[in-house]
Amino acid sequence: MAMRNKEIASIFNEIADLLEISGENAFRINSYRNAARAIEDLSEDIAALQAAGKLSQIRGIGDRTEKKIEEYLQTGKISAREDLLKKVPHGLVTLLKIPGMGPKTVATAWKQLGVEDLEGLVKSLRTGQFEKLPGMGPKKIENIKKGLDFITRSAGRKLLGIVLPIAEEIQESLRKLEGIKKVEIGGSLRRRAETIGDIDLLIEANEGEKILKKITEFPQVREVLSLGETKASVRITDDIQVDIRVVPNESFGSALQYFTGNKDHNIQLREIAIKKKWKLNEYGLFEDERRLTGETEEGIYAKLGLPWIAPELRENRGEIENANQLPKLIEQADIKGDLHMHTLASDGRCTIEEMIEGCIAKGYEYMCITDHSTSSRVAGGLDPDRLKEHIRHVRQAGKKYHKDIAVLMGSEVDIHLDGRIDYDDALMAELDLVIASVHSGLGQSSEKMTHRLLAAMDNPHVRAIGHPTCRLIGQREASEMDMAAIINHAVETNTWLELNAHWMRLDLKDVHLKQAREAGAKILIGTDSHDIASLDNMRYGIYTARRGWLETKDVVNTLPRNEFLKLLKK
Repeated sequence: MAMRNKEIASIFNEIADLLEISGENAFRINSYRNAARAIEDLSEDIAALQAAGKLSQIRGIGDRTEKKIEEYLQTGKISAREDLLKKVPHGLVTLLKIPGMGPKTVATAWKQLGVEDLEGLVKSLRTGQFEKLPGMGPKKIENIKKGLDFITRSAGRKLLGIVLPIAEEIQESLRKLEGIKKVEIGGSLRRRAETIGDIDLLIEANEGEKILKKITEFPQVREVLSLGETKASVRITDDIQVDIRVVPNESFGSALQYFTGNKDHNIQLREIAIKKKWKLNEYGLFEDERRLTGETEEGIYAKLGLPWIAPELRENRGEIENANQLPKLIEQADIKGDLHMHTLASDGRCTIEEMIEGCIAKGYEYMCITDHSTSSRVAGGLDPDRLKEHIRHVRQAGKKYHKDIAVLMGSEVDIHLDGRIDYDDALMAELDLVIASVHSGLGQSSEKMTHRLLAAMDNPHVRAIGHPTCRLIGQREASEMDMAAIINHAVETNTWLELNAHWMRLDLKDVHLKQAREAGAKILIGTDSHDIASLDNMRYGIYTARRGWLETKDVVNTLPRNEFLKLLKK
């Protein structure tokens, strides 16, 4: 289900990119973007919705996009995409991800210089041809070079939010196969790293070769890279490689530990084993040729004199040295409310009531509506008059649902270039929660960006800083800032720092969360949801929080309803 939905959404996004390069009108481009976003957020299989005749009920899906979805489900392709690819080189889509390389610049470079991909762009920059294009000043050239370096470094890795649902779907399919006793995800995906190279799966089964042959026949498989008695590698949707290993029961725990990594963590474990004159590898823990243990990870760690260490912590950041005093990591069940979400009032896709009911279905005790402020015009930001009206609507809805959930009224308020906040004090005083965020001027110097965030925290109405570093993983680097100064000022002003749980942001990232925890800063985990389905992104925030060593006491929205409401009034 997840793969089919993501395939169609990916194609629609690609069509939008190709249309942008071709200079098509914004309305047509946005219709594809909206459809892609709607499909990405579906919790149901799009094929089942199509079979039930419910595609037209999905907000963002029009008659034309509905026909294209039906075409894909019937033929496995969309002719509109195929036609565009005959006119526009596919490599140009990648260039759009580089800061400074908008559709017009990409189209000009293609038509005037013959640039069709990253290699062509590098060559034109090296020869000096690119800087001769219209509007190419030194600063823009410098930004493009930086962006090109960033894209090159990110190449080949996929986002956690794309890969994990696919891996889980494969895992479930494998568990249904006769003869399979265990299936576990390994590698960086098990450690819940923000980007993933490939999917590692470990299987315990009696007839390994037979099982592996069945796997290569799965409908998701695009190419079989290798097939042996105990290992197979295949390529699936989105050019993701899946490596599957069949492991006997006596080695399953040691193999899972070994293939989870990371490399530095494993080296430290092996050094402990060596000091005891033992040998540790993927087959088990041995004294000479005698197997000491290997069936479970817990057995491996215990024999080495360590407690079991959660996969998210296995990054060689002190987890082995501090193994006997590791934090009791936060879990998703600890979250009592979601405090960052948008509605139709700004750029959301659901009503106030729909978001409330979505949060009730999650079992939350409280929630906060935080639509955009005036300066976020592209996101339908609310001017003061519209905000006052919105406050009235949210308060009314809150009364309707007050027995089930506490509905709080907030706003994601823009931070100006000089650190001022969009709304005046009187208006912000009417809000339960103000999350101040940067959405413009992302390329400011470290000094200016740091001053900007510190000034925002000095505003007595600002309770939290949203997605503090402004990054988009794999697309936009984090803004430069003095993170230590920001964390320390957050502690001084009692300002919460957001861990934005959307898998394209995960901002603050794990190392900054660990830094914040050690300084005593409090964290708010919010999904930044724009529809009900996006509320599910909370899990990615929890994974990142765990990688940052966070406990429930570090996260404000783990507090029960009454305690949290009291905290808001302080």
